[in-house]
Amino acid sequence: MIDIDPNGTGLPGIEQLRTIVGAVMTVGLILAVLALIVSAIVWAYGSNSSNPHLSGRGKIGVLISCGAAVICGAAVTLVNFFWNVGQAV
Repeated sequence: MIDIDPNGTGLPGIEQLRTIVGAVMTVGLILAVLALIVSAIVWAYGSNSSNPHLSGRGKIGVLISCGAAVICGAAVTLVNFFWNVGQAV
């Protein structure tokens, strides 16, 4: 039987990599907020100018940016969940 667990000290630079991943998650959340703001503006402008194509693109942008924020925020939890599912197999 083989028993292997993740090793947080096995390679140099693991802590720096964790810091980089956290920074990338922060940038992803900031970009999701920016996309939400821009999409809401496009949606409002399209609705106000009676442009259904622009309004629809704004709505889709709002949904996608909210989805991106959820995925960025839940990334660690999702990976841990699937790690635990894989360990139970």
